[in-house]
Amino acid sequence: MTGLGYTLPAVLSVAAVVVAELAWLRTGLFRWPAYWITLAIVSAFQVPVDGWLTKLSAPIVRYDPAHHLGPRFPLDIPVEDFLFGFSLVTATLLAWLCAERRAERRTTSREEAHR
Repeated sequence: MTGLGYTLPAVLSVAAVVVAELAWLRTGLFRWPAYWITLAIVSAFQVPVDGWLTKLSAPIVRYDPAHHLGPRFPLDIPVEDFLFGFSLVTATLLAWLCAERRAERRTTSREEAHR
């Protein structure tokens, strides 16, 4: 399972989030400029923090080389970390949007019941 222990779940997490949005939830999130700006802001913080945690010269977090593909960019960050970051942020935003939709439906239903 060389290279797949961390890489495969990272890739699958991205696929799961994208498929959930495009095939099931259909919130339109990927069309919002604010979403892409959000990802840029998250990355702006992720790079220095993750780079500091994973720097090869004095790592705080160590990755078994047998479980990821190996490319690290920038600042020695395993590329898989960005895939998980995308999935985590996107899944959270999708969950918020779905909760907001449910709340709006409940409010609309109550208003219609009182008419």
